[in-house]
Amino acid sequence: MKILVADDERVMCELICDILQNQGYETIVAHDGKEALDIFRQEQIDLIVLDVMMPKYDGWTVLEKIREFSDVPIIILTALESERNELRGLTTGADDYIVKPFSYEVFVARVNVLLKKQIRKNNSIFNFGELSINKLSCEVSVQGKEIQLTNMEYNLLLYLVENENIVKSREQIFLSVWGSDNSYTSRTIDTHIKVLRAKLGVCAEYIKTVRGRGYCFSGGE
Repeated sequence: MKILVADDERVMCELICDILQNQGYETIVAHDGKEALDIFRQEQIDLIVLDVMMPKYDGWTVLEKIREFSDVPIIILTALESERNELRGLTTGADDYIVKPFSYEVFVARVNVLLKKQIRKNNSIFNFGELSINKLSCEVSVQGKEIQLTNMEYNLLLYLVENENIVKSREQIFLSVWGSDNSYTSRTIDTHIKVLRAKLGVCAEYIKTVRGRGYCFSGGE
């Protein structure tokens, strides 16, 4: 799989590329935002590691432009450590936000999780134990029997599945599933999760509650 590393610090680029290549990934480098966009439009990229403070186009601009036409996984890797910047990155469309200096092991783990998610997202059928989801027909079955979900319940389940093993806050879930509607309340999410679990029956345990943080889908292996 091919990963685009966009960072104007050449030493940092070399370090990131060494880490990724040791994991068996192919890397391609961009040293400014314009170059990153040009490469992305020309190459088949599976994931982007994106710095924020770059010349020509900064990382925010690159993120916004790519999100206009692609949902490729993007990890922001930056020295900007404030909560405000992290929130900006995640709400603009980044899949993860990592602050420099970073842990080698954590970085690799997060890359692997996002690429695994992307592979499953590209497939039309998800299978998790007794649970099966067909994205082409929008059918969901448990133990071989189709269950009836509303459009909102289906979209909620699919969002959690496509972010397998990633904890999503109630606010993140609402923005992604319901959109920019300003009628958000945490009760809305909790109620839909409760109903969805009831319909999933023996597979209800796949949707985990992470106390104080939100929800996470974990289908196991």
